[in-house]
Amino acid sequence: MPETFDLPRLPVTFRPGHTRAVLLTAGVAIFLVISGIALLLELGPGERLTFVVTGALIFWVLAQLARVKVVADDTGVTVVNIASRRRLEWAEIVQVNLRPGDPWVFLNLTDGTSLPALGIQPGIAKQRAIADARALRALAEAHADGRPEQDQG
Repeated sequence: MPETFDLPRLPVTFRPGHTRAVLLTAGVAIFLVISGIALLLELGPGERLTFVVTGALIFWVLAQLARVKVVADDTGVTVVNIASRRRLEWAEIVQVNLRPGDPWVFLNLTDGTSLPALGIQPGIAKQRAIADARALRALAEAHADGRPEQDQG
């Protein structure tokens, strides 16, 4: 029996909210601790600066990990991963997958490749990730059904 599902209003952004909060909180805490240690120790200005820069670098890495998201709008999907950003038209998405054990959603594309979408990941909030994956799948299917059929002549 097909699952009934209310489509989310577009545009919609999917992010791993709990994971993002943990990463950003850890980044701020690490930066503050390392900077505090630099101020407490008897160090020269260059050494203190090195501590602060190291803390800032660690925060930056954690912020990059926290920036992942999937944004769906009327014309397609933008996938922002750790080091990349890719815009997809709805017609390019064949299937949205989140199988048991997958670390995140995978988008099967018309060119035969699979694109990981780290913005939906079942790490800390598994039920939220499952709901987000279902919503993205429903959006992709709804837009697939709305496309004009080009193969028929």
